[in-house]
Amino acid sequence: MQATVSRTFNPVMSRPAGRPARGRVVAAAADRRLWAPGVEPPTYLDGSLAGDRGFDPIGLGADPKALNWYRAAELVHARWAMLGVAGILAQEIVRPEQWWYTSGLPENLPAIEVGGKMNLGGLLAWEFLLMHWVEVRRWQDIRKHGSVNTDPIFKNNSVPNPEPGYPGGVFDPLGFGKGDMKTMQTREIKNGRLAMIAFAGFTLQAQATGKGPIENLQDHLANPFGNNIGSNIGVCHVPASVDVQGLQIPLTCLWPGQLQ
Repeated sequence: MQATVSRTFNPVMSRPAGRPARGRVVAAAADRRLWAPGVEPPTYLDGSLAGDRGFDPIGLGADPKALNWYRAAELVHARWAMLGVAGILAQEIVRPEQWWYTSGLPENLPAIEVGGKMNLGGLLAWEFLLMHWVEVRRWQDIRKHGSVNTDPIFKNNSVPNPEPGYPGGVFDPLGFGKGDMKTMQTREIKNGRLAMIAFAGFTLQAQATGKGPIENLQDHLANPFGNNIGSNIGVCHVPASVDVQGLQIPLTCLWPGQLQ
């Protein structure tokens, strides 16, 4: 009789199959890193994505298709931002006399041995064609993962492509993907998010001061109270328009100030 009663009121025995103990659920939630202490993440952000901290206040990722697209967009923007930030810093170190904000104007483009200055129209045309082809292939892989693994010209060449956005193979020459892939993905997206914020800061700094990030840092360290965010409000060092090979392009300023 005693054995029967014990089995009847044993909370472990009476819990339905497949239902975890409450203590385990609380422990799992406590172990996960979230964007703020005590917040409850949406059910669709279950921590499976690299860098997922449960942050989606307006529910952009509620639709699974939209979530996949947003993740792919974040990843590609993060990679471009890391390249852009590294390029801005490197250019200011190598050629500090050239302001990075205007380095893309035709008169500042590098000269070519044959034909003189680089033609901006031709450069943009090649960029459009090549980037369009790459982006269409990336979009196809998002829609149907693995559909573009094989080289369209050299059919014997292919990439493993374990996840969309991570082709591997020749795109992983150092073999980072052979180790803890999730850790490497998390590091990449965290650095990419930081780079996106840094690029936005570089842009606002350039508009407010007309200088590069390294020179701005040096000025601030030399006079923290005289060179800071408050001392540059109302001034914008972006011209009202630029002439690009005869085409007058109006510009705008994200920083609160008057265009020069």
